[in-house]
Amino acid sequence: MPVMRSVFYVPGNNESFIEKAPSLPADIITLDLEDSVPPAEKEKARELIRKNLKLAGSGGSTVYVRINNWETLMTNDDLEAIVHPGLSGVCLAKCGHPDDVKRLDWKLDELERRRNIPVGTVAIQLLCETAKGAINAYPSATASKRVNSLIFGAVDYTKDMRVKITSEGDEQLYARFHIAVAARAAGCIAIDCPYVAFQDTVGFEKSVAQGRQMGYEGRMLIHPSQIEPSNRLYAPSADDVEWARGVVKTFEEEGLAKGKAAVSYKGKMVDTPVYDNARTILSTLAEIEAFDKKRKG
Repeated sequence: MPVMRSVFYVPGNNESFIEKAPSLPADIITLDLEDSVPPAEKEKARELIRKNLKLAGSGGSTVYVRINNWETLMTNDDLEAIVHPGLSGVCLAKCGHPDDVKRLDWKLDELERRRNIPVGTVAIQLLCETAKGAINAYPSATASKRVNSLIFGAVDYTKDMRVKITSEGDEQLYARFHIAVAARAAGCIAIDCPYVAFQDTVGFEKSVAQGRQMGYEGRMLIHPSQIEPSNRLYAPSADDVEWARGVVKTFEEEGLAKGKAAVSYKGKMVDTPVYDNARTILSTLAEIEAFDKKRKG
């Protein structure tokens, strides 16, 4: 699975911001063609993104582009402009139905063939940020093999639900839980909604901890100061890694090697599901370490 602890958004019409992208330690740099770009600037943003796809990823980040949803009638123009070498994935804004994904998959296939890019190169990320998008999260995620991640978009979701967005987030809980479960069921990564109070470090860490318990493995970010904390908080902690290594060693030596289905580790029972969970933690750590090593060159 790709590493997506930090998904940082850069307005596609802001050349100076794009030029700074290589210096940012985000796992994913998402160049935006949607909400952060006013209508009159869309064409300029498409051209800037096309020219800077490789530059944006030159610091080791994976490059995505958020495109406008099909209802805007801008999606096709977005894709024609930005599907070129250097692009790893597209994020479909306001995805509401599996047909949106199938249409996107078809268009990506056509562009890759036309431009001699290996078919399947460009991944799909879905931004589920409406009531319809939340309800259809699982069928949308399974509509194409390209889909690798789902993002919960809280601001547009609460707007669609006609409720006030709050820092406590009680009004978001159903969709936040549902999208995380849908992502896991589809074999995708769940990415949590932005935490807009970027100066509230304590609140951000509390929100990440809550989201991790829901199954989220990364965060959509709107301020550079949130990148390094996100990378740290979504990686396995030192305590978790120590526990996982101990569980794997004990279960393999005292359980599997001796034909036992359960063993004791530090006073607690360890069976196959616990062993598998420990192995997942170590696998996640290995993926992150490999990604960071590659980023550093």
